[in-house]
Amino acid sequence: MSLTEPRLPVAIVGGLCEGARRAAIGDVLHSVPGTVVLHHDLSAAAHGSVLRTVRDVNGPVSTGRTPLVNDCACCALREDLVPELLRLARTGTYRLAVVELWDSVEPQAMAAVIAAEDEALELTGVATAVDPSLMLPYLANGDDLADVGLAAAPTDRRTVADTFARQIEYPTVLALAEGDDEADAADHALLAQLTPQARRLRLGEGALGPALQAGFDLAAAAARQHPSCALLPQEADEHGVTTLAWYGDRPFHPQRLYAALEDLTCAAARSRGRFWLADRPDTLLTWDAAGGTLCVESAGPWLAALPDAAWEMVPPERRVAAALDWHPEHGDRCQHLTFTSPGLDRDGLLELLDSCLLTDAEYATGREDWQRLPHAFDEFLDPVA
Repeated sequence: MSLTEPRLPVAIVGGLCEGARRAAIGDVLHSVPGTVVLHHDLSAAAHGSVLRTVRDVNGPVSTGRTPLVNDCACCALREDLVPELLRLARTGTYRLAVVELWDSVEPQAMAAVIAAEDEALELTGVATAVDPSLMLPYLANGDDLADVGLAAAPTDRRTVADTFARQIEYPTVLALAEGDDEADAADHALLAQLTPQARRLRLGEGALGPALQAGFDLAAAAARQHPSCALLPQEADEHGVTTLAWYGDRPFHPQRLYAALEDLTCAAARSRGRFWLADRPDTLLTWDAAGGTLCVESAGPWLAALPDAAWEMVPPERRVAAALDWHPEHGDRCQHLTFTSPGLDRDGLLELLDSCLLTDAEYATGREDWQRLPHAFDEFLDPVA
C-alpha cells in the first residue's frame, strides 16, 4: 500500500462473555456499512491449527486455517492477523475491519500488533463486550483457563478472573449486552467502579460503531495499565459496592504483609495497585488479585531509586504521576492499593493494611535495618528455576 492510499481503520472487540461479544459484533455489522469481521477460533488449536473466518453483514466471505506457531494458538493468531488485515486493506472494499478476539485473548497485546502496522492500518478503537450480570461470577472464578478449555498455549497459567479483569480494564469502550439474567444496580456499580476510564455503551442504541472509529491512543492506554502510573479506581460506595483506595507513605513489614496475604486477597472481588517492602526499598512491586488469586511482581525500580540521567528514558506519564505525590524523603515510593467488591469490610481492611506497615519504632531504625528484615516474598520475586 502506498503512502498516498488511506489506511484501513481497524477496531478490536473482545471479551470472555461470548454472547455479549457476538451481540456487539452484530451491532457494528448492521450499523456501520462496509464493515468486515475477522475472527480466529482457537478452540481447535489442540488439533494443530487455528480456524480463521472473515465475514460481513451478509455472512462468511472466506475461511482458512493457519498452523500453530511454537505450539501456541495466540502466536498463530499474531502471525496470521496482520497479513490478513493487509490483504483486506488492499482490496479497498471495506470501511472498517473489526477483529473479534477469541474468548481468552486479551486486547492489549493484539492492539500493539495492529498499531505497529501504522502505514497501512489505523487502530481506531478497542472494546470489550460485557454482560453486566456476569461481572461477579467471572471475577470470582479462580479456575485456570486450561481447566475450562480456554488456555491459549500449554504454558498459559492465567485464570478466568484475572483474564476477565484485564479485558475490561484496558479498553476505552465497554459494550454492554444484557443476557438472560438481567443485571441489577450492583452489577453496573461494580463495572463502573472498576473501569473509571471507559465509556459504557448499551448495544442497540447505535453508539458502538462510531465509538470504534473515534481513534485509540496506544501509548495512553499502556500508561493507564502501567503499575507506576495506572489509572486505578477511586473511592466509591454505591448500591452495596464499595471501592477502598488506600495510600501509605511508609513501607510494609515483609513478614506481616505475607501473613496477611490470604485475607487481603480474598477481601475483595478485585484489588490492584503498587506497593513497597521495607527489605526491598528500591523495587516497585505490583499487586494484582482477582478470583482469590494474587500475583505479585517487580515492575523495576522506583523513580527515586534511579540516577537523574535515567529519568529522560522514563515515559512522561510516569514522571507526571510521580511528581503529583512526591514525598520529600521517599520520592515516589508509596503504597497505593485499591479494593473493589460488594459487601466490602472497609474498616476491617483498613485495620489489616495499617497493621502490615512498619511501626514507628521499626520505621525509626532506618533503611539499613529494614533491608535486614527476612525476605518473606522470595517465592514471588526470586522463584527457584
